[in-house]
Amino acid sequence: MNRIFSGVQPTGNLHLGNYLGAIRNWVDLQDDYDCIFCIVDLHALTLPQDPEELRTHTREVTAAYLASGIDPEKCIIFNQSSVPGHSELAWLFACITPLGWLNRMTQFKEKAGKHRENAGLGLYAYPVLMAADILLYKATHVPVGEDQKQHLELSRDIAGAFNRQFETEYFPLPEPQILGEAARVMSLRDGSNKMSKSDPSDYSRINMTDDADTIALKVRRARTDPEPLPETVEGLEGRPEAANLIGIYASLSRTSRAEVLATFGGKMFSEFKDALATLAVETLGPIGGEMQRLLAEPGHVDGVLHRGSERAGEIARHHLSEIHRIVGLLRP
Repeated sequence: MNRIFSGVQPTGNLHLGNYLGAIRNWVDLQDDYDCIFCIVDLHALTLPQDPEELRTHTREVTAAYLASGIDPEKCIIFNQSSVPGHSELAWLFACITPLGWLNRMTQFKEKAGKHRENAGLGLYAYPVLMAADILLYKATHVPVGEDQKQHLELSRDIAGAFNRQFETEYFPLPEPQILGEAARVMSLRDGSNKMSKSDPSDYSRINMTDDADTIALKVRRARTDPEPLPETVEGLEGRPEAANLIGIYASLSRTSRAEVLATFGGKMFSEFKDALATLAVETLGPIGGEMQRLLAEPGHVDGVLHRGSERAGEIARHHLSEIHRIVGLLRP
């Protein structure tokens, strides 16, 4: 069976974009793939973190996985730092990754901004650790958003470079999987910006822990334009807020934007928002409630992570033993 690897950073405020763009798709994949889903806490350290909040957010992401329907009996769920092989393989890959490849990574340029000289090495080398995350388990497929495609291409390049240097076919070249019509969910306050946990306005996003009343309120307060909804997808051109809300409805209902507009085209936003609010509450309300229940039982959540780290660690140790032999490291 082909193997999936993917993960989410534990930086708090998981939202509708995380659910529709990633987590829900993972639920759909778990019956057809050997799935490993990680909470990538080492990646989170590229920015300053409060230690206690980091632990809390790690449990929150785990609870989101479980509440959304990811089954820890079918999949491996663990936090990245609990398997030391991620860091070890990242170093081995760092030794064969040309600086020129990393200099082309656009996300580092965007996140470091004008203060690039003061950025940490971890932020610069982030894509190398991502490659280690994936290849440590010899994953064949990686569900990614558009903003991670370049990093996955680097993972493929690193796998190829390792195979060529050591004249082996040890690592597969992982394939991207971009799923879902609303893979890029935009802000409810500005349809030209991606929905983000870092946006200062809580009304810009629907958090996975929001209760039914809050979800409905945020949908009804979402920014729109004064025109009725168009009847065709082409009519969404130049209307980012309308396009975003239609895309969210299509993804939540597992239909196409054309089908949504066939129902709501020509109607005013007030009527459409009522329907969208109902749909969002029906979908996310039970997940938020289950997350709150799980977070009230941290021992259960920690147990899931512990069992997952044991299973992931067993795979990692086996692969690292083979990698040590290939590169010439002596393991007494």
